[in-house]
Amino acid sequence: MSTPFPFTAVVGQDDLRLALLLNAVSPAVGGVLVRGEKGTAKSTAVRALSALMPEVDVVPGCRFSCDPASPDPACPDGPHTPGTAGQARPARMVELPVGASEDRLVGALDIERALSEGVKAFEPGLLAAAHRGILYVDEVNLLHDHLVDLLLDAAAMGASYVEREGVSVRHAARFLLVGTMNPEEGELRPQLLDRFGLTVEVAASREPEQRVEVVRRRLAYDDDPAGFAARWADEEADVRARIVAARELLPSVRLGDGALRQIAATCAAFEVDGMRADIVMARTATALAAWAGRTDVLAEDVRQAALLALPHRRRRNPFDAPGLDEDKLDETLEEFSGDDDPEPDPDQGPDGPGGGGGQPEPDEGPRGDDTGATPEAGENGQPQPSGAGEQSAARSAEPFRTKVLSVPGIGEGAAGRRSRARTEHGRTTGSRRPRGTLTKLHLAATVQAAAPHQRARGRSGPGLVVRRDDLRQATREGREGNLVLFVVDASGSMAARQRMSAVKGAVLSLLLDAYQRRDKVGLVTFRGSGADVALPPTSSVDAAAARLESLPTGGRTPLAAGLLRAHDVLRVERLRDAARRPLVVLVTDGRATGGPEPVALAGRAARLFAAEGVASVVVDCESGPVRLGLAGQLAGELGGTAVTLDELRADSIAGLVRDVQGTSRRAA
Repeated sequence: MSTPFPFTAVVGQDDLRLALLLNAVSPAVGGVLVRGEKGTAKSTAVRALSALMPEVDVVPGCRFSCDPASPDPACPDGPHTPGTAGQARPARMVELPVGASEDRLVGALDIERALSEGVKAFEPGLLAAAHRGILYVDEVNLLHDHLVDLLLDAAAMGASYVEREGVSVRHAARFLLVGTMNPEEGELRPQLLDRFGLTVEVAASREPEQRVEVVRRRLAYDDDPAGFAARWADEEADVRARIVAARELLPSVRLGDGALRQIAATCAAFEVDGMRADIVMARTATALAAWAGRTDVLAEDVRQAALLALPHRRRRNPFDAPGLDEDKLDETLEEFSGDDDPEPDPDQGPDGPGGGGGQPEPDEGPRGDDTGATPEAGENGQPQPSGAGEQSAARSAEPFRTKVLSVPGIGEGAAGRRSRARTEHGRTTGSRRPRGTLTKLHLAATVQAAAPHQRARGRSGPGLVVRRDDLRQATREGREGNLVLFVVDASGSMAARQRMSAVKGAVLSLLLDAYQRRDKVGLVTFRGSGADVALPPTSSVDAAAARLESLPTGGRTPLAAGLLRAHDVLRVERLRDAARRPLVVLVTDGRATGGPEPVALAGRAARLFAAEGVASVVVDCESGPVRLGLAGQLAGELGGTAVTLDELRADSIAGLVRDVQGTSRRAA
């Protein structure tokens, strides 16, 4: 099979290749997001695109890649005279590291020279280098929020702005945004997700022959990289020439009213938000026609554009998997097919208007008879035969908006939206001498430090004589993301009286809150004779939700084992990321029935958390007219707080009354 991407085509990644080529034909499509498991050559495919991009003409000596035909009038290296002779060079592919600083992305301004000399000494960043080229972000889902905000601004305006205490620099920044990610490590913010024009799912082939070919080509490249590249040089030249021809044809492609109606009807049928999807589909369909050498957009172009542009815009919450119902897509295109586009639909799927989506998985959880005799056996400590008390997974109740749970004090962890922290972004709380590069100037403190020395420094003009020692860095307070470790009681006592559905709904609600606040999450469950780490700490909140849905219940309540396992998880994670503070959310009714002396052992395990100052919240799941208050006692030993399932809701009246009473007591 002919391909410019020799490492990827053999594993069936045709959609990926097509999406990248369409963006090469029409950068206005808006870039590509590549989602896939590890080891599927996502980065290899993206880097192969840079070799296929046509050369660009730039103004000689301009650090911002201005087009000689229409230079940027606000270019910091300008002004440039339109029509000057240009210099051809290959289109750049610039990689944005996940841990890059703000100055590395947008550029750095020499504050000392700006204050003392009034000179805009500006060092361009990665956005300037990527102008008229490709900006590639590997693991884009792990990019810090403040960098995401800057990318959103640049992508929306086609320009980058650098502001430092009244001194500003602006330059053009139009680039092809390509991101790769592994969904297991967490999802993207919806705002950034929508900025990618197209999305593609990739997976390694399960065909032995294709896998053999991948290994063979990789080994051939390692043995002789130059010879391997030469073997594919002619084909790459052919593809590059085809891209140039498609670009020249693109202005002549006609997007008829029939195709436009199909695009609008498809976006409406799939209930995508906003109008960006319609515009991206129109541009993609036009690029598909140009790539095929046609001047008319056909129904097959609209269908392919929908498959590439809509799946990532169908998500309604973080736990929805991206995707598109192709039968529904074909029905919509058939219904709105027009005379100006007589192309028949391919492979009409079976009629199934009464089915409504895929087959639901067997509903074994809410069998109404969840209680029976066995769930209580684990609760009262009576012996039970092997396998008794085992229950199928209960479905979770509908999630709700939860109260904000936070870690007390001020941390210094990764930027997020949960607990107070010293961060690079937020409200200014003071100043200090800069350690390394100055990023956030505290102007008043800098002037105050320089003022007493002006006479000694021989100041004679209006400018302030500023030295390096005078500069002050602003200290700021914002919010950090935490490690939220869920410790869930899945024993028989929790399954009794059909409580597990409500418990899963509450944990699902907390997971949704953790996604919105940019936390890492982990899941420990305990039941029967021990505890398991259902999910090690990860940024993938939807992975935690999937593990929660399949969680079975039954057996005794080894509370101490659950706490000790959670303590081990926190100990290991502290070695990996010491700055990220943990918040333990223990979901239980407080009973302890597993192991010797279960109550005393659970108390000793809880006091380990209190001794280390780990913030904790106990979600009390006890129900019924008579309550023992065991969860409240457990919260006291943990050094944390206890809330009921009802009080966990953000609009809970009981929680509001308790908060008001607590505030009154503290004031008194």
